[in-house]
Amino acid sequence: MTERIRICLIGTGRAGMIHGRNFAGRIKNAELIALCDPSKESLETAQKEVDCPYLYQDYHEALQNPAIDAVVIVTPTVYHKEIALAAAAAKKHIFCEKPLAMDESECLAMIQAAEENHVKLQVGFMRRFDASFQEAKKVVDSGVIGDVVMVKSLTHGPSEPKPWMFDIHKSNGPIGEVNSHDFDTLRWLTGSEVTSIYASGGNYRSPEVRNDFPDYYDTVAMNLRFEDGKLGLIDGAQYVQYGYDARTEILGTKGSILVGDQGKHNIVVATSNQQLIRPTMHSWMYLFREAYIAEDQAFVDCILKDTAPQCTGHDGLMAVRLVNAGLTSLLENRIVEVER
Repeated sequence: MTERIRICLIGTGRAGMIHGRNFAGRIKNAELIALCDPSKESLETAQKEVDCPYLYQDYHEALQNPAIDAVVIVTPTVYHKEIALAAAAAKKHIFCEKPLAMDESECLAMIQAAEENHVKLQVGFMRRFDASFQEAKKVVDSGVIGDVVMVKSLTHGPSEPKPWMFDIHKSNGPIGEVNSHDFDTLRWLTGSEVTSIYASGGNYRSPEVRNDFPDYYDTVAMNLRFEDGKLGLIDGAQYVQYGYDARTEILGTKGSILVGDQGKHNIVVATSNQQLIRPTMHSWMYLFREAYIAEDQAFVDCILKDTAPQCTGHDGLMAVRLVNAGLTSLLENRIVEVER
């Protein structure tokens, strides 16, 4: 294996270019050498920023390039499986953004392909690499707050949904696109697996799509129970418009931990009309900027050191299992028992 991992970014949209910028200059022992996107306009815009020697509109062509060691997949979820299987067959290591795939069978196929072709498969749960979440995990493991009783996690996104997101058969809706992170956070912090889930929600911010997409929802609340008796609460929403919001509360028998707040900076402005103003967090790209760098570095390191990724295909599989259970609960209005 070369001492410098050469990366191809597949998907050059807003989320993809977070990784693109990182691999172009912020990650040790890594080099971004290729961009791939079916959109010529998106490809050209990305190229102006990172200047790669190889450009592709077809990922099959990119995977034929022997100079590429690994791919970073940041496309709509529905395409993850086909790209990952092709990458594994081409002996390219794989970083795949969350959610890993649309359903469990796709996840299992991706995991199997990576194992059979002896390539790494890492899933993009960047909260595990965030300094505040890592400190919270250390405190939980230390026993300072006693035994964990309940974990609450919320994610609110400000952006208007992309057109493809309204079809929950292609996106799974916010439960997949937003709350994948919350499911992984709860599994990680509790050290336990979910046994049941109940979800309820609705479409409150995009009434114009109700006729074409009657099942679409932009807000969801979920109650979870874990195999060791712990409780979980997840709150997810898209298009909240006020800013990006990601917070977690861990309740123990002897204390609690709060992770995150709504503010962008630790500054409050008092004005002459007796108002207190504090800027909200405008973007997940800003909030988790360092966490994205850390997870991208971890991907390169696990390849060079031949170690297991910190977020494995199994972690991706379990999150997708919960996404599917949560969506079933929402659509059928019932408690869903999660099979192990």
